[in-house]
Amino acid sequence: MQVFTVHMRRPPLDPEQDIRLVKEGFSWPAFFFSLLWAVWCRLWLVAAGILAVEVALNALLGLLGADALTRMAVSLAFSMLLGVFGSDLKRWTLFRSGYLEVAVVTGSDRDAAERRFWDERPSLAADLVR
Repeated sequence: MQVFTVHMRRPPLDPEQDIRLVKEGFSWPAFFFSLLWAVWCRLWLVAAGILAVEVALNALLGLLGADALTRMAVSLAFSMLLGVFGSDLKRWTLFRSGYLEVAVVTGSDRDAAERRFWDERPSLAADLVR
């Protein structure tokens, strides 16, 4: 079972479009493809922050005369942080866009979790058919 947080834009202009699910746990795409992941997920401020931190770290390590192994270790540590906090960065971006966390649901995948969310809140689902 996977755990998802459900975020809804307030006020919901279109409930079907204004619901976002964010998976809990380690984000492998954020770990392996940090900058591309941020751009793909439309996390523009996060992408700018990743780029700025990468440039600053490389400049600092260059000034300190760090060897290749040290550079790789620092890069790996930064990637690990992004993997651990990737979902939190998505939630932060959604919050900045006017979304509120309204529920936590579980499911075998994203679709099952979304179905469970709608099944538990028939009043929201009724708004879709009006």
